[in-house]
Amino acid sequence: MDIVLDFERPLLELHKRIAQLRALEGEDGVNLSASIEQLEAQALKLQERIFTRLSPWQRTQLSRHPKRPYTLDYVKDLCTEWLELHGDRAGHDDHALITGTARFQGRPVAILGHQKGRNTKENLDRNFGMARPEGYRKALRIMHLAERFSMPILCFIDTPGAFPGIDAEERGQAEAIARNILEMSRLTVPIFAVVIGEGGSGGALAIGVANRVVMMENSVYSVISPEGCAAILWRDRAEGPRAAEALKITAKDCLSLGVIDEVVPEPAGGAHRHPEQAIRTLGECLARHLEQLRELEPEEIRADRYDRFRKLGAFTQIQASA
Repeated sequence: MDIVLDFERPLLELHKRIAQLRALEGEDGVNLSASIEQLEAQALKLQERIFTRLSPWQRTQLSRHPKRPYTLDYVKDLCTEWLELHGDRAGHDDHALITGTARFQGRPVAILGHQKGRNTKENLDRNFGMARPEGYRKALRIMHLAERFSMPILCFIDTPGAFPGIDAEERGQAEAIARNILEMSRLTVPIFAVVIGEGGSGGALAIGVANRVVMMENSVYSVISPEGCAAILWRDRAEGPRAAEALKITAKDCLSLGVIDEVVPEPAGGAHRHPEQAIRTLGECLARHLEQLRELEPEEIRADRYDRFRKLGAFTQIQASA
């Protein structure tokens, strides 16, 4: 069954009417092309009006849409010779964070990415894209492999946050995230990160310390989810839309604040409507940035990443009076 967001309903109703007219035209042989064209024009205008005025909360809803392309969808369409690598070499394997090697445009790359499920069974297996410490340790193992063989690292971020369960805390969740942030800052191979859905908290940052960080147009990137923020500030998760507005979590906001380097446009109506087009657009963006990074020497790549994160944030310096 298709998931329909509230703000999409008027548009889907129009598309349903168009489909009904097409079916009627086919069955009865009546020429309804004029009516169909009129409704299609209305649908285009309505679509433009809806999707150019989305609120931060509506974009949050889109970022979580279960029909959006996930990491494995991007890997399947953009890469060849994909080989998934499992395990953290300490007895665990986390299905919420996948890792492996592949070829992108004929060149070897290492790939890390959060993976959600399409249904309840898959989501339970993938833990809704919330990785445990073993997931981040597995990612670190693959990053070291990439460093050894001089492979660029591609990171696909799509998580509400790292898993906050007791078992994850007992196995060192905070240390695993901190370790990844430290080690990523030291690598001398190009790192490209893209927020394809949700970019939540340290769970996202643990594979997000990259030379280039971009966001899909209808993704979000934040230190906390809107509902989590609302629960803390107003003791009411229903205030999520209000928190989303205040957090500045949209791709446009993050670009204006210098948190990311580029916004990757999505097809009209969102990536879930035309996933192939969304994947192709991201592939073009990825190729362009990797080509730029390949011109840098290893030490220049590390310095470039360091400088990028040093520039984040803003401050005002006030001259003290005598």
